[in-house]
Amino acid sequence: MSKKPSASAISPEYLLMGFLNLHSTHGYDLHERIYQELGQIWHISLSQTYNILNRLEAEGYIKGEIKAQEKSPPRHYFQLTASGRRRFDEWLNTPTEASVHAIRVEFLTRLYFAYAAMPQKVNDLIEAQIVQLRAGLIHIQTMHRELASDQIFNQLGLELRIRQLTSLIDWLEECRIRFSQLPPTK
Repeated sequence: MSKKPSASAISPEYLLMGFLNLHSTHGYDLHERIYQELGQIWHISLSQTYNILNRLEAEGYIKGEIKAQEKSPPRHYFQLTASGRRRFDEWLNTPTEASVHAIRVEFLTRLYFAYAAMPQKVNDLIEAQIVQLRAGLIHIQTMHRELASDQIFNQLGLELRIRQLTSLIDWLEECRIRFSQLPPTK
């Protein structure tokens, strides 16, 4: 029987698994990399990092190993297991829901790891996200058209969401252009 993922798609669990997918390391290094490379997107404490690592290890998604150091205390190094890699890959290849928060946190995290591990797939990831947002936009536009004329606050709420999704689609188009202008990676 396979284990059901316990985290939402916006969970920092995927963030930690993504870094471990790139290379094994210890908790403090993971926390520092999050701060340095994705600190404008994620805000998690060092204790939260260690709690998530312990839970992922207990669930079998990562494996820890104590390594002695010459002049320092031993460190607990973690690596992704085969089931952790499958779970991370499934998350990486699933488009983000049509919400501003999810795009800002989850999609940017996906984009970061896709670019780090397989830059040739970045355009596909962006295109899949544009398709997802366009479908969400069509759904909200339909809801807006079907609202009664006296539903002013519901209309305003949907109009805001329409503008946000339109803006996100424009931003994704800009992302596609920006990545296409980068020099090829090795």
